[in-house]
Amino acid sequence: MPRPRNRDYAELRRDLVDAGGRLLAEEGPSALSTRRVAQQVGVSTTAVYSLFGDKGGLVREMFLAGFERLAEAFDAVPRTGDPLADLLALGTAYRASALANPHLYELMFGRPVPEFTPDAETGARIRPTFDALVAAAARCVDAGVLTGNPYDVAVQLNALVHGLSGLELRGALGPPDEAGAHWERAIASMVRGLKV
Repeated sequence: MPRPRNRDYAELRRDLVDAGGRLLAEEGPSALSTRRVAQQVGVSTTAVYSLFGDKGGLVREMFLAGFERLAEAFDAVPRTGDPLADLLALGTAYRASALANPHLYELMFGRPVPEFTPDAETGARIRPTFDALVAAAARCVDAGVLTGNPYDVAVQLNALVHGLSGLELRGALGPPDEAGAHWERAIASMVRGLKV
């Protein structure tokens, strides 16, 4: 059998991560096994062990993949001359990433796999997503459009979009158009409270 090309490994890695995320989200942690994940993708468990080492390595990669996708969504937001619009666009990107990756969201922010706790290295790898919010908030404070400590502003925005995303993924905000209206009102209220 010919050795897969590098992009095939990347695709296989993504497929396995997504299969693991779907099993975890749909059936819970007891369904998450290397055998089940491999079956979902149509490969042997050897592929899982080769790419991730073991089930713990797979869970770590699932966790990191969620944040990598969030970072990609943030990176796609253009930096313009309007720092407040840019900060709010990060909130929109957060929502889009959560909706595109609902199977990874709970693992990113909850503890559905009790034996998985991110170590310091893993924590350092996901930190840039929050740092992007702090930097965007700092631009707003520096421009005089928001008041407060940029870190605190970022914490508030992060808490708000996290809460809204979690509710929307559970269907608690209604259909997409209704959910969007809840998002707009909540963000507008937060911004009003932070304006100079």
